[in-house]
Amino acid sequence: MTVDCHQHLWPAPFLAALRARSTAPRLDGWELHLAGERVYTVAPADHHPEQRAEQAAADGDELVCVAASAALGLDRMPAIEAAELAAAWLDGALSLPAPFRAWAAAGTVAPDPAALAEALGRGAIGLEIAADALAAPGGLDQLAPLLAVLDAAGAPMLVHPGPAGDDNGPLRPAWWAPVVPYVAQLHAAWWAWADSGRGRFPNLPVCFVALAGLGPLHGERHRARGGHGGVIDPLTFVETSSYGTQAVDAVVRVLGVDVVCHGSDRPYAAPAPSALGDAALHAIRTRNPGRMLAHCLKEVSA
Repeated sequence: MTVDCHQHLWPAPFLAALRARSTAPRLDGWELHLAGERVYTVAPADHHPEQRAEQAAADGDELVCVAASAALGLDRMPAIEAAELAAAWLDGALSLPAPFRAWAAAGTVAPDPAALAEALGRGAIGLEIAADALAAPGGLDQLAPLLAVLDAAGAPMLVHPGPAGDDNGPLRPAWWAPVVPYVAQLHAAWWAWADSGRGRFPNLPVCFVALAGLGPLHGERHRARGGHGGVIDPLTFVETSSYGTQAVDAVVRVLGVDVVCHGSDRPYAAPAPSALGDAALHAIRTRNPGRMLAHCLKEVSA
């Protein structure tokens, strides 16, 4: 089964919930307002389920894992507001047609493990977590009640950039957020997880989007400055969104191919052509995401 483990598609109940809000994150028609950031114009076709299903078929994707996007910042909202948006997201996302499956969302200010367990029971494949929340001092302690639920279920965590905030004001170019603050968050989250996350949750599958901000490439510097490198972690995955052959090849040289998964970040990016060869592409698009998502796939093509 070919898998894209990272896309965004907002179903009707989630769009309605965003439009009902008077403060960020909110939608005014198709204009997205985020705290401290510029206003984004959302293309309606990007959130049309049937059109996106056709795009998935054209991409050759048999399973597409969609997330609300941690960049919205709903995880750090007051608990009631976060729960309302997470519920609207899940209600809509679980009703999307094939090939879509949903990553759950959750508040992290006052984590609700019972709500996450219910979301997994209803069909969510795992939980999207903001990279800056994971990387923050004490972040792992704050997230631990949610990660314990994932761990018990064998469900994965998707680490995705959180809000860019004031670092992405209107004076910045449009590419700034995905290239600078998002990458920095992922880099920090990669090393925070390596430092203490894996030791605390040894069996939890985790996938970092966008090659973990290329954090894995800094292993040599980590060791040179007092870190202790270890064996490759078979349950810590990275996915490829927004990167092409050069960056993917560099990460494969460090981590090996067995922990690299395919992700596109559609509709915000399209998958880049790859020159890695058929065996590597099969591992990245089929075998590796199949291992990461094994708990929710009845059958995985090998």
